[in-house]
Amino acid sequence: MYIDTLVKVKNALARKRDKIKIPYSRMDLEVLESLVKRGYLEEVVRKGRGAKRIIEIRLKYEENESPVMSGLKILSKPSHRAYVGWREIRKSHQGYGSYFLSTSKGIMSEADARRNKVGGELLFEIW
Repeated sequence: MYIDTLVKVKNALARKRDKIKIPYSRMDLEVLESLVKRGYLEEVVRKGRGAKRIIEIRLKYEENESPVMSGLKILSKPSHRAYVGWREIRKSHQGYGSYFLSTSKGIMSEADARRNKVGGELLFEIW
């Protein structure tokens, strides 16, 4: 599930890894591609075939070698789902962070959701 993937990415950033490999799932790939689009990850590549598919993630750091992603908060869990309409979406950390939503048009950041006027399930917040 995407929660495990995000925690693995956060831990790899804390350990200053260059890249990590995780098992493939369509939801994970979509979440990671949205993180690449917003600039939190360098690159995401799907590799392998059949049961041996994996996702290879290249992590991104700033010039002073500090991680681009400094914090992560999971907002929607299987036991408690959080839904918002597009008018209720607010900015994260005064605009320095991003919320990510699962919408009818796929996984997208809060800015894309407001632009497309779609709401959905709040998945997580990154800053």
